[in-house]
Amino acid sequence: MDAVVFQGDHDVAVEEVDEPEIEHPNDVLIDITTTCICGSDLHMYEGRTAAEPGIVFGHENMGIVTEVGEGVSDLEEGDRVVAPFNVACGFCENCENGYTGFCTNVNPGFAGGAYGYVAMGPYKGGQAEKLRIPYADFNALQLPDGDEHEDSFSLLADIFPTGWHGTELANLQPGESIAVYGAGPVGLMAAYSAKLKGASKIYSVDRVPSRLDLAEEHCDAIPINFEESDPVEQIKDDHGGGVDRGVDAVGYQAIDPDKEADDDYDPARENPAIVLNNLIRTVKPTGELGIPGLYVPDDPGAPDEMAAEGRLGIDFGLLFEKGQRLGTGQCNVKEYNRQLRDMIIEGRADPSFVVSHRVGLEEAPEMYQRFDDREEGVTKVLLEP
Repeated sequence: MDAVVFQGDHDVAVEEVDEPEIEHPNDVLIDITTTCICGSDLHMYEGRTAAEPGIVFGHENMGIVTEVGEGVSDLEEGDRVVAPFNVACGFCENCENGYTGFCTNVNPGFAGGAYGYVAMGPYKGGQAEKLRIPYADFNALQLPDGDEHEDSFSLLADIFPTGWHGTELANLQPGESIAVYGAGPVGLMAAYSAKLKGASKIYSVDRVPSRLDLAEEHCDAIPINFEESDPVEQIKDDHGGGVDRGVDAVGYQAIDPDKEADDDYDPARENPAIVLNNLIRTVKPTGELGIPGLYVPDDPGAPDEMAAEGRLGIDFGLLFEKGQRLGTGQCNVKEYNRQLRDMIIEGRADPSFVVSHRVGLEEAPEMYQRFDDREEGVTKVLLEP
C-alpha cells in the first residue's frame, strides 16, 4: 500500500510499504478514508525530535473496518470509526483512571503510545491506505454510517479533543475570560471550545492573519497579533488586570517577536519559554493555565544548550507570587471524544471550519512543506488515500 514515509529533515515521500495485518485477536484493520497532517508531525519533519527515517506518519485517522480480530466484540466489518491518537489498553491503572494518554501497557518503559510518532511505540501511522488499530473495542470510536461530517469527525482523533483538553486543564468555567496563545489548529479548537463552554471573553494570540481571522469569525475571539506589540499589554489594555484562564497551544517552538532572523520561522527566533511566561503575565492572580502545547525532554535543534535538554527559563517566582496553578500533558482523547462526537451529530458543534485543504495522499510532500512554511491560508490539511 502507499504511505507517507519520513525520509529525513524536511523530507517525506509517498512510498509503497507492507499492508498491516491482524497481530492480536483484539485488533481490527481499517481502510483509511481521512487522515490529517498535525502540527506535531512538523516537529519530526523539521528534525526537532529523535525520529529516524522510515517512520510512517499519521496519528489522526478514521476509516471503515475491513477485518476484525476474533477477540473483538463491539465492531464488525463495515463500521465507520475514528481512532484517538492515543493507543491505550483500557485496563492499566492509568487507563482505568481516564489517563489514556499515559497508558503503561502499550509502550514498554514509557507512559503513552501513539500511531506514527517517535518514541510512542511500534504503531504504524495512518497517513496510508490502511491502518491496524490495537485494543480496538476500546480505541475505536464508532461513527454514523455514510460520509456525513467527515471533516469534523476526523478532527476527533486529536485536535478537537486536545483544544477542549486545554480549556479543561485551565479549568475554564462559563462566564470566565480566557487567552489562547496560538491560533493553529489546536489553538483554534481551544478558542472554539471556550466559546462552546460559554466563556465571556476570548483572546486569540498569533501572527498569521488568516488564522486570527478564523478565530474572530468562528470563535468570537478578539485577535491579538504578537508581532504588532506585546500581546500581554494588548490583552490587559482591553481587559484590565488580566484574564481568568490561559491556554498554551504553541509549545516549545514558540517565536519571540524581539528576535530577528532572515526567515520568520528560523530557530534563531525561538524562545521556548516565551508563551509560558506571557501566560503567567496574562492570567490574573489565582488563575489557571492549561498547557497542551508540546514540550520535549530533548530537542536537537534548540536555540540554546538548556532548551536542548528540555529545561526552560520559566518565571516561576511570578507564578508562585500570583498563586497560579497549571495543568500539562497530552490529551486523553477518550475522555472527550464521545461527547464531542455527539455534539457534532446534533449540530451543537462544527469544528470543520479549521480545515483548509482536503487532498490526495500523493500531495502529502507538498502539503507538508506548505504547512511547515505557515503559508497564509493553510490551516488544517486532510489527506484522502
